[in-house]
Order: sequence, then structure tokens, then C-alpha cells
Amino acid sequence: MSKHFFSDTTVLLGRSLRHITRSMDTIVTTAIMPIAMMLMFVYVFGGAIHTGSDSYVNYLLPGILLITIASGIAYTAFRLFTDMQGGIFERFQSMPIARSSVLWAHVLTSLVANLISLVVVVLVALVMGFRSGAGVTAWLSVAGILILFTLALTWIAVIPGLTAKSVDGASAFSYPLIFLPFLSSAFVPTDTMPTVLRVFAENQPVTSIVNALRNLLAEQPVGTDIWIALAWCVGILAVSYAFAMNTYRRKIS
Repeated sequence: MSKHFFSDTTVLLGRSLRHITRSMDTIVTTAIMPIAMMLMFVYVFGGAIHTGSDSYVNYLLPGILLITIASGIAYTAFRLFTDMQGGIFERFQSMPIARSSVLWAHVLTSLVANLISLVVVVLVALVMGFRSGAGVTAWLSVAGILILFTLALTWIAVIPGLTAKSVDGASAFSYPLIFLPFLSSAFVPTDTMPTVLRVFAENQPVTSIVNALRNLLAEQPVGTDIWIALAWCVGILAVSYAFAMNTYRRKIS
């Protein structure tokens, strides 16, 4: 790793964040879909869905937060694709900077943008009646899981951002990720599902992450869910990082 890695990443991060501040509509757009979904499920379907929880918005929020992240990372792929097509990467290669700092700047920009979107969604949920008596430690744990999940999905987004042939191709990969929470415990308990679907739902990463977040916010014992959630996040992050860096090295070689 170059001795200038951190300073180079900071400079390039500032560049990416300036782009974000000039197009705040991307953050707003990222938050609008999850908020609309939350409004629809709480006020249209909430009365017909039995979750065993006093407040459906409390039950729903963890899944909505994951959908917010899955929506937001599409912009990371888009920004990377735009830089690739614009020749920015070639220009950076001619400069004495750490090569990996280019990717890390995009990844950290995604993290900042997604955290802003998550805060907006939580504020709307509070207006809708979301309440949590969770303490500082629980909230920090929730934030840690969401950060890990964001990093994991963002490094996945880097791969199509580097390899896509079109703008649509760069962002289309996020659609399955947005759909995955619907096949989990995010909206309804898994025991209400048909057997085959229940088996899938109970053994995919979103369910463990949602359950861990929900229990932390509800001040309930998290059991093994938090460790399974962390294992999924770290595992996805490690694999996606390795694939993304390998793809990047091949692109710039």
C-alpha cells in the first residue's frame, strides 16, 4: 500500500463528495422509494399483516433500512461507470497516487451518502410512530451492522461499475438486492410462508440482519442472529472486495 494512500483517498473523497453536494437529488431519490414503500406497507397493508408487534412500523423499519442501502449503491456503480467512460481513471493512472485510493474514494462516498439517506428514513419513521427504547450501545451496534452491510454491497457495486457496457447495465444489478428483503422476515414473519420459501427466507443473509436489527431496537435478546448477521456481512465484504480489486487491477493493467 502506498504511503500516500490515506491522503490520496481523502483528496479523491472530497472530489466525489463535491459531486454529491451538487446533485443532492441522488440522495433524495434514494430515500424516496424506501419511504414510499414504508408508507404503503404501514398505512395500506399494515392493518392486515399480523407480526406479533404492537407497531408495524417498528417491525418494518429494519427491512426498509436495508432496501435504502440496496437502492443507494446503484449510484456508486453509476458514478464509477461515468468515471471509466470519461477517462478519469486513465488520467489518475498518470499521476503519482495510490491506485486503490480511486476505488476507496467511491466506496466511502457511497457510505456517506447512504448514511444520510438512512437518517432521513429513520426521521420519517419517527414521524410515522416508530419508537425505540434502545440504549447507546444498541444503537451503535445497529449503526455498525448497517455500515458493514453498506460496505459489503458497495464493493459488489464496484464490479458492475467497472465492467458494465452501458449506464443501465451499471445500475441494474441492484434490482435483485432490492427485491431480496421481500423474501425474508423484513415484512412478515417467515413462519407464515410456504415451506420451500420459508427455508430460503430463514437461511439468506437479509433475515439474520433484519432480525438482529429488530431485536436491538426493541431491546430484545439478539441470540445468534447478530453473529450470523456479522458473519454474512464480513463474508460478503471480503469476497466482493477481492473480486472488485481483481477486476480493477485487470482494468488498469
